[in-house]
Amino acid sequence: MKKPSPQRRGINPASRPSGEGCLECLASDGWWLHLRRCAECGHIGCCDSSPSQHASQHARASGHPVIASFEPGEDWFYDYEADAMIPGAELLPPHSHPLDQPVPGPAGRVPRNWRSLLHE
Repeated sequence: MKKPSPQRRGINPASRPSGEGCLECLASDGWWLHLRRCAECGHIGCCDSSPSQHASQHARASGHPVIASFEPGEDWFYDYEADAMIPGAELLPPHSHPLDQPVPGPAGRVPRNWRSLLHE
């Protein structure tokens, strides 16, 4: 995990994840490839390769520019405004979706032709 660092715009170390999956996909019977966590408010959204790209939509709508991966074993941060990977900070757990959650997910909603539906 990341070591504590000075406060950085777009990162709130006290924010908690909003759940274990993309909020909008779960509410709309959608599905995702990978999950991203808003580093400011904890919103969990799907990545830009996913059909609905909810993480970047959240960033645009909220003005929260930084995301962190919400995938097991990944600890990177990305700043949409800078279009670059950036140093992060220690966020409150959990740091990823559950290990038994499938990728893509969620279970039972991913179509057989899911690869052809991804954004490249």
